[in-house]
Amino acid sequence: MARKRKGRAIDGVILLDKPTGHSSNDILQKVKRIFFAQKAGHTGALDPLATGMLPICLGEATKFSQYLLESDKRYRVIAKLGERTDTSDSDGEVVQTRAIEFSNDHLMAQLDSFRGKTMQVPSMFSALKHQGKPLYWYARQGIEIERQAREINVYELLFIRHDNDELELEIHVSKGTYIRTIIDDLGELLGCGAHITMLRRLEVANYPQEKMVTLEHLEALLEQANSEEIAPSVYLDPLLLPMDTAVSDFPEANMTEEMAVGAEHGNPVTIASSGAGFSEGTLVRMTVGDSRRFIGVGFVDSQLRVQPKRLVVSNVE
Repeated sequence: MARKRKGRAIDGVILLDKPTGHSSNDILQKVKRIFFAQKAGHTGALDPLATGMLPICLGEATKFSQYLLESDKRYRVIAKLGERTDTSDSDGEVVQTRAIEFSNDHLMAQLDSFRGKTMQVPSMFSALKHQGKPLYWYARQGIEIERQAREINVYELLFIRHDNDELELEIHVSKGTYIRTIIDDLGELLGCGAHITMLRRLEVANYPQEKMVTLEHLEALLEQANSEEIAPSVYLDPLLLPMDTAVSDFPEANMTEEMAVGAEHGNPVTIASSGAGFSEGTLVRMTVGDSRRFIGVGFVDSQLRVQPKRLVVSNVE
């Protein structure tokens, strides 16, 4: 007999405003316990130093978290100039100190060199895997691993301020972009070195900043529910966003209830709209009926049918 999962079969996305000093996994486990959820997963780790938007997927929403990993992100960053550290942030050890002697024109020219598509070599203090272990594991052992440069896209780089040894920027980037590497590379181009002292993720995909909640707020709601002797879900669940918000950018393939029966069994479905604007290989968000019930993600095959890829499993006790 299958072992029953511990926790609630609750589905959705919570936009957590991650505090500094905690790992993303630590925050994930705390949120999972607060919601008493069977399953939970985050959508791209933030360093312990970093704060800001950390979408956490609960239940069936975890099936679609990978698409948020691949989404654009926006950050606010403060860098300290004149010091380079071994981790490119203030959690590391200072390895070099140099004078700050660049002109404003030189700073603007170097900032411009990062805009648009460029090649970036990932930091050794990243979560990229090498032989099953993240690069930061090797870095902490003093082992340097050769990394391939990857194409990134800096859609927008806004200069906010430069005060003495502090530089503040706002950066909108494509997936796989390391802000610590941008700051380290910029420091070298300026000839003085630099490292991150503050990093805040402002946006992930199209999620609204105003929907973010703090861990303290969730804990307070849990405590309030317990003190009132009511189910915590009464206060907590309304904060969840629908699971299909993780794929809201995908075009919609809407089908009838009859078609959905086949799709939910993994069979391809011919939809009139799939031939109008959908091309082979397009990922689509599958919905049913006028209510737009979300049943999963599919792709358009060579015959312009929608082939299910990741399906939502209804929670049936």
